[in-house]
Amino acid sequence: MNPTLFGTLDDTPVYEITLRSAAGAEAKVITWGAVVRDLQVPRPGGGLQRVVLGSNSLDDYWQHSPHFGAIAGRYANRIAGGRFSVDERAYQLPLNQDGKHSLHGGGQGFGKRPWQLAAATESSVTLTLVSPDGDHGYPGDLTVTCTYRLLEPATLRVELSATTTDATPVNLCHHSYFKLDGAADILDHRLDIAADFWTPVDADLIPTGEVRAVAGTPFDFRAPRAIGHAGTDGTRTWYDHNWVLRRERVETPGRPRPLAYAAGLTSSRSGLRLEVWTTEPGLQFYDGFKINLPVPGLDGAPYGANAGLCLEPQHFPDSPNRPHFPSTILRPGEVYRQVTEYRFGPA
Repeated sequence: MNPTLFGTLDDTPVYEITLRSAAGAEAKVITWGAVVRDLQVPRPGGGLQRVVLGSNSLDDYWQHSPHFGAIAGRYANRIAGGRFSVDERAYQLPLNQDGKHSLHGGGQGFGKRPWQLAAATESSVTLTLVSPDGDHGYPGDLTVTCTYRLLEPATLRVELSATTTDATPVNLCHHSYFKLDGAADILDHRLDIAADFWTPVDADLIPTGEVRAVAGTPFDFRAPRAIGHAGTDGTRTWYDHNWVLRRERVETPGRPRPLAYAAGLTSSRSGLRLEVWTTEPGLQFYDGFKINLPVPGLDGAPYGANAGLCLEPQHFPDSPNRPHFPSTILRPGEVYRQVTEYRFGPA
């Protein structure tokens, strides 16, 4: 597999690698941010359907991309006040969310820097990144590997791993914005999430520490429903929240942290369905209500509010400051591992 030059950033070349499946699915991955720049899958009845949002140039990614298709880290999502402690040592991160909190690693996290191309085949690519001790305030030299595999007939498998030289929080996630048809937005897509509970947030989207039942709330996606559906009072809920996955539909039982069903997304326009299977305990669903790109996206498409949505398997936001949340601390001698599959097929 021969990579092609996508652009240059500060004299660093950024390459694009194209993955293909025998069934006709195609993914394009760039070494900046470990970004999945494009993903097209077979559509029921023939032809291909683009199912992610992406940008046309490296400059567009650098200046305008809201993490389109990137790997977010060292800690995806939010850490309150950019502060945490590990083993009684306190650390301060950059405050890139309204000058108050740290988001997706602190401004120039893993989704906004070059990765190294380690290997590539017709249907897979492996990228690596070394984050040194003190990078954005985080302790330990962290070595990260990301492998994308395009499985038959149309599954994007994301494999993430990391090791460290010092105890550090690690929470990586794949951050594609999905849309399963050619409409302007995703509000009529139907979504289900395998979760009975969610973690409420304050006005800054920082978890309060509570874990609440979804029953009787706008956060109940246990049965499929339209994302843009209004409540009984006529109001709409905007989503950028974490759900506590039930993990009841599990594959390969008996193995440590097997893949479990997390969510399903369906478009009646295209007849496509996306299923998300993951090893992770939580799922962040963001409906893209803040999207407002000043430049055209792929094929010249305008990207406005709700042009795509994110389904991000990960640990819970602000976990380093919430001892009752599952731990995100990685220690020397341990290996962080995450596997997520985005499976596309007929609805």
